[in-house]
Amino acid sequence: MKITFLGAGSTVFVRNVIGDCLVTDALRDAEYALYDIDPQRLDDSLQMLENINRNANAGRARFTTHVGLGQLDDALRDADFAINAVQVGGYEPSTVIDFEIPKKYGLRQTIADTLGVGGVFRTLRTLPVMDDFAESAARVAPNVLLLNYSNPMAMLSGYLQRYTSMKTVGLCHSVQVCAPTLMRGVGMEYDESVRWKIAGINHMGWLLEITRDGVDLYPEIKRRSLERLEQVRQMERIPKMGEVTPEMIAAASEEEIGYGILAMDQVRHEMMHRFGYYVTESSEHNAEYHPWFIKSRYPELIERYNIPLDEYPRRCVEQIAGWRQMRDSLTGDSDLSHDRTHEYASYIMEAIVTNRPYTIGGNVLNTGLIENLPREACVEVPCLVDANGVTPTYVGKLPEILAALNRTNINVQLLTIEAYRTKKREDLYRAVMLDPHTAAELSIDDIVAMCDEMLEAHGDMMPTFS
Repeated sequence: MKITFLGAGSTVFVRNVIGDCLVTDALRDAEYALYDIDPQRLDDSLQMLENINRNANAGRARFTTHVGLGQLDDALRDADFAINAVQVGGYEPSTVIDFEIPKKYGLRQTIADTLGVGGVFRTLRTLPVMDDFAESAARVAPNVLLLNYSNPMAMLSGYLQRYTSMKTVGLCHSVQVCAPTLMRGVGMEYDESVRWKIAGINHMGWLLEITRDGVDLYPEIKRRSLERLEQVRQMERIPKMGEVTPEMIAAASEEEIGYGILAMDQVRHEMMHRFGYYVTESSEHNAEYHPWFIKSRYPELIERYNIPLDEYPRRCVEQIAGWRQMRDSLTGDSDLSHDRTHEYASYIMEAIVTNRPYTIGGNVLNTGLIENLPREACVEVPCLVDANGVTPTYVGKLPEILAALNRTNINVQLLTIEAYRTKKREDLYRAVMLDPHTAAELSIDDIVAMCDEMLEAHGDMMPTFS
């Protein structure tokens, strides 16, 4: 068996995903092809994995490294599975451009990797690379299954599913942590007796059902949520996301941690009370997917909902600094080992290889799975994984208000894919014009000017738009 990792310079994520494979019986003897454009980061990942392989896998796996587009075919040749975690453009220059130019026009963002003008431009500079992957796979690995972790999830996965022959499922860990996060935040115990159902789109999947022993937990969850929200908002000062340290968490009681989770999660709780259901992805993400939370006319909303503006750049700076400290411990620790994480990838590959069924929340082409969302949309639904591959399940109709909220984001996703295909500026403008947050803040003229300035700033990183 051969497993290819695209973007293997993402050393910490490589440890999670390939490390999981190295401690999974069905995957221990595989060949792992590591591909990246940065030879130094690639070598770091290789050293780390060789340490884990030696200590946790008796050295049974074999690794090869491949640098740059010229070695892409070799990396993918005869692969059974490929894992994608590329980020095109990095923190500098691309993420900085995605945040700083919109700020000049009065548009503030939190994460900017999934929707909004940041998500649109991230998609447009990533899709050429995805095309390279798909074209290479068609030549040398026509049966490979791509497990896509890169954002914007719905736009990248949806494009591959509609316009290439590459079998693709998009994966995001927000599904498996959704119900535990909600219950911990309201002070309720989560265990294996809790059952839940999630469907929608990536980062805006809906917790449609949550029960214990057949009893609906939503009424108690909502009652506790309202009580705790009131208490949190009476606090003299709510900690900001960047102020919370591992030491603070280690010293906190379970109740204090629950209140801290809810304090960081107020946008999702507000949406649950307004629209009836809890949403999968975090409040810092959802604050910028809608027109109600980040508004220059109402700056007090930032404090009220504890919204971390410029959160993704902050994390990037922190991770870059942390990587310098972490690098020696990952690459130089000859005793490095690994415990399997909750990331889906190894469980999917194990289920396919062994034919032992496993259930995931996967991002797949709609094809009628959710009746009141467009068939061209990439939706996030329960999927069964076994020797037949990834088989999505039929959901039916979402509650209409939830479908309506999803469609506001799907509009941007589909129009961004269309803009990439046509390479017309007017199609790019239209995609950004229909973004809920951008449209609530900027005029059409400002949107056009902002997009033009971002195209120029990104330069060769972007396709050429006529």
